[in-house]
Amino acid sequence: MNLPVLILLGLSAMAVVGLSLLMGYAGQVSLGQASFYAIGAYTAGLLAVHGVPTLLGLLAAPIAAAVVAAVVGVPILRLRGHQLAFATLALQLILLSVLASADWAGGAIGLQGLPYLSIGSFELDQDRDYLILVVLSVAMVSLIARNLVRSRVGRGLRALATGEMAAEASGVPVGAYRLLVFAVSAAFAGLAGGIYAFYLGYLAPGSFPVLLSIEYVVMAVVGGIGSIGGALAGAALITVVVRLLTVVATQPGMPSYAPSVLSYAVYALLLIAVVLFVPDGIVPTLRRRSSCTVSRRLWPLSRSVSRSPSPHQPTPTPAATPPPAPPPTPTPAPSATPAPSTTPPPSATPPPTPAATTAPSATPPAPAQPPRHAAPSPTTPERSPTGPPGSPTSPATGAAP
Repeated sequence: MNLPVLILLGLSAMAVVGLSLLMGYAGQVSLGQASFYAIGAYTAGLLAVHGVPTLLGLLAAPIAAAVVAAVVGVPILRLRGHQLAFATLALQLILLSVLASADWAGGAIGLQGLPYLSIGSFELDQDRDYLILVVLSVAMVSLIARNLVRSRVGRGLRALATGEMAAEASGVPVGAYRLLVFAVSAAFAGLAGGIYAFYLGYLAPGSFPVLLSIEYVVMAVVGGIGSIGGALAGAALITVVVRLLTVVATQPGMPSYAPSVLSYAVYALLLIAVVLFVPDGIVPTLRRRSSCTVSRRLWPLSRSVSRSPSPHQPTPTPAATPPPAPPPTPTPAPSATPAPSTTPPPSATPPPTPAATTAPSATPPAPAQPPRHAAPSPTTPERSPTGPPGSPTSPATGAAP
């Protein structure tokens, strides 16, 4: 692969990184990415033709593309789905018509004789110099996209990609974030267009066909939408395929329309294959499969490590087995008939002793002395346990008089 192909590959990768952010996080399908590529290229070329330093023209290219995207994106981003895709496609068609009919842009002939890019006294006039510039630009664009995804705006964009209504209900400024990503994506394409203008030295409306925008979409989808590595891989793969198709289509005996027909056919076949077999893209699918393979290989090792004892822990000694306990002594079952109780039931007055079994005492007991300072109480007849209440009984015999 020669240096011009690598330079074009890097320029495509810069434009596809922005488009991947727009489609993967903002959820917007754009078929007009090549229009911002053309805006950046014509901005740098026109400034260089009018005597502005080429470095300032290169710096103005992404700014002009971002400003145009911010102005146009306010009404366009209100659309959704295929309506937005058709609107961006119409934007590119309108731009190409304006450039082809404007005398200040060179008309259909375009701008010719653009100077080389110069940084101070150093002039980039070799393919190797532009390759180094492209590699540095791709690294810068990838770093900006990575930081944007990991920032607060990136978290809002991930919420937006998950669900627009949920993100808006959570306080995410949906419209502002979409416009921001649209402008950043256009700035990346504008920077690539500025480098393209100084590298090629010639600009014409035919250099930015609609097929170029479709090519960028195919690159993003094949590599993996929302993945920076996927954008780079998709750009590399499609660029190589297009290079091979160009070689085949320019063989002797091939018709003049062969390159475009083969390009559309290969793009269609690639899209169908990706949607059927790797719907998430090549890079996300490879990452997921590699992580699953690594986890499967580490699974037996993790189980053996978790089961083996640690070398810093003492090996537990087996505990002594206690002697067997003696068999339990059987307890006699309680008898069905309870034993008679020998304790007499409590009573307020003890029962009188029968006279037949108690012998009379020879000396009668002395009468009980009433307590001092106590009034004599009237004699109250005792109640017989067997007789009716109120019938007096004899204290000696217990029989009625």
